[in-house]
Amino acid sequence: MPLTDAAIRTSKPREKAYKLFDGRGLYLEVAPSGGRWWRLKYRVAGKEKRLSLGVYPEVGLKEARNRCDQMRRLVADGVDPAVQRRAFKQHQMLASSSCFEQVAREWFAKFSPGWASSHSVRIIRRLERDVFPWIGTLDVGEISAPDLLAVLRRIEGRGAVETAHRALTNCSQVFRYAIATGRLERDPAADLRGALPPMKVQNFAATTDPTRLAEILRAMDGYRGSLVVRAALKLMPLLFVRPGELRTAKWADIDLEAAEWRYLVTKTQTPHIVPLCKQAVSVLKDLQPLTGRGMYVFPGRGPDKPMSDNAVLSAMRRLDIGKDEMTGHGFRAVARTLLDEVLGERPDFIEHQLAHAVRDPNGRAYNRTVHLEERRRMMQRWADYLEALKGQSPQGL
Repeated sequence: MPLTDAAIRTSKPREKAYKLFDGRGLYLEVAPSGGRWWRLKYRVAGKEKRLSLGVYPEVGLKEARNRCDQMRRLVADGVDPAVQRRAFKQHQMLASSSCFEQVAREWFAKFSPGWASSHSVRIIRRLERDVFPWIGTLDVGEISAPDLLAVLRRIEGRGAVETAHRALTNCSQVFRYAIATGRLERDPAADLRGALPPMKVQNFAATTDPTRLAEILRAMDGYRGSLVVRAALKLMPLLFVRPGELRTAKWADIDLEAAEWRYLVTKTQTPHIVPLCKQAVSVLKDLQPLTGRGMYVFPGRGPDKPMSDNAVLSAMRRLDIGKDEMTGHGFRAVARTLLDEVLGERPDFIEHQLAHAVRDPNGRAYNRTVHLEERRRMMQRWADYLEALKGQSPQGL
């Protein structure tokens, strides 16, 4: 028999959920808690499916039957109402300024112009591949720590633990941006500290053995390929900046008279000063007639593009410098170690020159000009040390 309003009103919760059938697949499910949900049972391509049609008494018997009729007409036309509902919800959420994907793309558009292009590509690809398909259409305020953890577990499950950690960091950045723009109260990613297996730390290869380091430096000085790559090879150990910062160096940021290179650190977007030793100034003056009319000190295939990120590394491999003994980034570790252990320079001077965050006793970050003269002296002393190292025989090292 079809349901009546009276039968629904007098229905009582039981120890287990039960159903009150109305016909044509429509029924009311009564939960032990007393809640009542309208459901529709239907078949698509021979497969039985169920669809929620609302909660009683907000949706009464008459409205539930109307909704049932609408859904069954869709089924008759070969349309799965559940699929249509998901598509409509996705469209609504993407149109909303509060769905995760929309907030993430807004965050990315705001901050990515200051990042290296390779870094930007990696982040947006990670979000599009590993995050958006699962929580992209959810409102940022509805995403819980377990929701986010389920996304990360999928990444971890394919063995990409480091990618899972990076995805967690990116999601946390999006959530904090949502907080700053008034769309969220707290960051659910903060509750996942310790939820993922630790990453295996893989340090950049760096040789600090004086004998081998001298051989590497001499080999780099003797490179016979492109003059642009040769200059980059010479400057890399002298300046020990991040490889991406070296290859994207711009002539407008370099003052050869003042012997300074000023730019924004790609990792933190903070101003930084690199005092140029005499050897570095000499290399740049030799290169200036070749590339000085363009934007980049080390141009790539076109004058408006920097040298590729593999150019220097490929040159090092052609010089038989193994990937397990030195990388472009490895010269930063070499400088940090030898400036401290061999030349006895103050650790805070070294950290400043590495563009790492260094704070005063009150916890405030030092600005870029702190200890500039001391760092200028240190950089010249470092260059002279490397020059002497190259000139010594293996027996004298």
